[in-house]
Amino acid sequence: MIKKKIKLTALLLGAFLSTFAGNKDRSGQAGATELLLNPYGRSSGMFGLNGSFVTGAEALKLNMAGIASTVGTEVSLAHTRYLSGTGMNMSNLGVTHNLNGDNVIGVNVMSFGFGEIPITQEGSVGSDIGTYKPTFINMTLGLGHKFSDNMTAGIGFTYVNEAISNIKASAMAFDGGVQYTNGKRDNLHIGIALRNVGSNLRFSGDGFSFLGLSPDQAKDITVQSRTEKAPLPSQLNLATSYDFYLDEKKTMAKDKDARPSHRLSPMFSFISNSFSSDWLGLAAEYAYKEKFMLRAGYRYESKIFDKDEVATLYSGVAVGVSFVTKVSSSKTGPGLAIDYGFKPTRFSAGVHTVGIRLNLSGKE
Repeated sequence: MIKKKIKLTALLLGAFLSTFAGNKDRSGQAGATELLLNPYGRSSGMFGLNGSFVTGAEALKLNMAGIASTVGTEVSLAHTRYLSGTGMNMSNLGVTHNLNGDNVIGVNVMSFGFGEIPITQEGSVGSDIGTYKPTFINMTLGLGHKFSDNMTAGIGFTYVNEAISNIKASAMAFDGGVQYTNGKRDNLHIGIALRNVGSNLRFSGDGFSFLGLSPDQAKDITVQSRTEKAPLPSQLNLATSYDFYLDEKKTMAKDKDARPSHRLSPMFSFISNSFSSDWLGLAAEYAYKEKFMLRAGYRYESKIFDKDEVATLYSGVAVGVSFVTKVSSSKTGPGLAIDYGFKPTRFSAGVHTVGIRLNLSGKE
């Protein structure tokens, strides 16, 4: 029976991979590609390759299963300077709350700003007729459940809205994920996440209409242009990681119940994109007493080293750092974490993300 389950799992996984295999011929055909952007500082420092062990509000954007690990209430704020120097930015708010021990609810709101864009019209090239600001926003509702000490799962629904003054579009997306841990200290982490599966995005509004002539050219009529539907950028994320406690033997020799101070967690992820090349990523996170973290990650995709054929925006190694502390001297006081992540890009000054996490439960 176990062998049959393993074979069935492998078959289903193979079907997923074949369905979501990156297809360069479909590149640029997806809508709402901002859904693939990571707004959180902690995971940005490793290219979001931590889908196997991501927890709290951050999991609402990586792997829904991770929100089930929330103990009390977590509030996370983050701001990103996207392609620093261009005026583009992301702002994000995420909240997760444990309902009854095994069930967690989470809400995430992310907005993407482009700054002020000059208005251009036919026949007015070069003239100053004002600016406009596009509004890109997506809101996610997630539900997580803890099946056991080793397995969690979660589902989420995201509403996507993109608009300017006279054009708008919206869509709904589904996310789902599972996480599994094992080992003496739950060292081994495995995560699977399916993201952005949903309805098509289609723009409409007065911006697609213009004044034309009737077929007999006898009078003026309003003509409405048709727009094409754009599917959402579906993604399948397979991730794994392992925690090495570098001082475990020394710590255990002194106190069997003591917690090791030094943790090193290498991780690997395969991310299959339905409308672009697949990604392979390697990253690592070092933690000292779970109060100070350093991390780095590298993400590879096809032709990344070919200057003429490269399609990815990012280049080089992402890096990040976190500081975790208590707001008060009380052991049960709220916890505070400050995260920073940087991703280098082929042009501009890169992507900088700063985040603040507040754990209201007072527990790690």
